[in-house]
Amino acid sequence: MTNSADEMTEHLLIDAGISKGMRVLDIGCGRGDLSLLLAGMVGPQGQVLGVDRDENALVLARERAQEAKLSQVAFSIADLSPLSIDQGPFNAIVGRRVLMYLPDPGHVIAALSGLLAAGGVMVFQEHDATMPPGCVVPMPLHKQASKWVWATVEREGGNTHLGFNLWNLLTGSGLVVEKIRAEGLVQTPDTPYPIANIVRAALPRIVHHGIATKEEIDISTLERRLAEERDKSNGTYISEMVFCVWARKPA
Repeated sequence: MTNSADEMTEHLLIDAGISKGMRVLDIGCGRGDLSLLLAGMVGPQGQVLGVDRDENALVLARERAQEAKLSQVAFSIADLSPLSIDQGPFNAIVGRRVLMYLPDPGHVIAALSGLLAAGGVMVFQEHDATMPPGCVVPMPLHKQASKWVWATVEREGGNTHLGFNLWNLLTGSGLVVEKIRAEGLVQTPDTPYPIANIVRAALPRIVHHGIATKEEIDISTLERRLAEERDKSNGTYISEMVFCVWARKPA
């Protein structure tokens, strides 16, 4: 178990064999968090291409790469369904919280495998709401905050059980799964997970889809109320599971 999604991602990439000199494709890169991490792992002799369909996010990603003086990373606008990327082959293709939002992830994985070099690796990290939330003492506000977020994901067509389908999706595209594991995001009174920030970022969508009102959420006090609940219950809370998988294209 862990309380850091970023730490989990870094361990996944290391275990999957991302290393110096590799050429890596980051799908659904958004503002470039994962791309910048990959750029440090492949080094100046490697290459990272981050793709996303949101040009505004890519502008910010480029600014961040420039500020960090990472010339080995580039960003490009592209769609995944249908696939509009033709800069392969890549030694690795990675994605974080992207397959769960695709209407046909199996089709996208099959198309991406055509961009993967023989012996290359495909790496995904997908959050899953099938088993959590989990706690042994009452933590109703934590459960409610989780429900606001996951209900919004479902309302927008996201697959909240994608983690359990990863093995089937990858093997169905002819890839060989080398490892799949699931880890929980753990919150304790002194190691909180930023669920209040996530709710704040998703607030317009939560309200738009009728999941909850601004008054019900009361975002200005949410973080304090969550902290008070953890302190009062002295409880540990698992907000979601994260499935981590890597699969190899046969040589």
